Amino acid sequence: MGLVAALTLAGCAELGAPRNGFLPSEPGLTDKTESIINHWSGAWVAALAVGVIVWGLTIWCIVAYRKRKNDNALPVQLRYHVPLELMYVVVPILMIGVLYFYSTQVTHELTDTSAEPDLTIQAYGKQWSWDFNYIDDGVFSEGGRVQLTGEEGVEETLPTLYLPVGETVEFIVDSRDVQHSFWIPAFLFKIDMIPGHTNVFQVTPQEEGHYQGKCAELCGEFHSEMLFNVEVVDRATYDAQMDALREAGNVGVRGEEYNRVYDQRGYLQDGTVNN
Repeated sequence: MGLVAALTLAGCAELGAPRNGFLPSEPGLTDKTESIINHWSGAWVAALAVGVIVWGLTIWCIVAYRKRKNDNALPVQLRYHVPLELMYVVVPILMIGVLYFYSTQVTHELTDTSAEPDLTIQAYGKQWSWDFNYIDDGVFSEGGRVQLTGEEGVEETLPTLYLPVGETVEFIVDSRDVQHSFWIPAFLFKIDMIPGHTNVFQVTPQEEGHYQGKCAELCGEFHSEMLFNVEVVDRATYDAQMDALREAGNVGVRGEEYNRVYDQRGYLQDGTVNN
């Protein structure tokens, strides 16, 4: 019942019902989503097959070895059954090995940064908003905390990340304070933002549209409000947004000088602990 309730509630989530049966995305949304969907769908099919076999054997044992009327004798007790015990060990190892092999392949594809990117964007997570540095264009957008009051139009005031469709973007992700996680659910990928450590990944959006981003790491009191918008647009619209940032005076980058500082014990200068 708990699993059924969880799946039902997940289908009502703001991100929308899964379009492929499992994941809230489309195979061609980015250059990475198809491989992720294929991997997860295959894992679900394999898990269902294992479940059917286990359920079938369990039901068969219940029926075949049930206590029958007027049968008061104890069943035969076996101390060892070497072939069966070997199967219990070998089969799970093989299953985990196959899952590990394909998971490693997909993970390598997701984290591969060998391609020459068309542009580079640095994303900073901070309590409780986002800064985006458009490195190649020499401009930035700075986000402040937006209180989600439930009023119409509030989401339009969230920080917005602009991406040109069909172009490979290299993301450099950092944190200004505590640990965050950069997540665009529709892209089916998230990556940690760790203080003092830089992570990098590449992605090529392949469909224009409006998407949502959020922090996927519990980072403090207003973690649930740490959201941002993602606009995948054509190159002309992207350039116009860069010009708008330039005209607004957002020239250059907002770098490490805006980070909060830790002491040697791992405490922030304001006394809170780095999580």
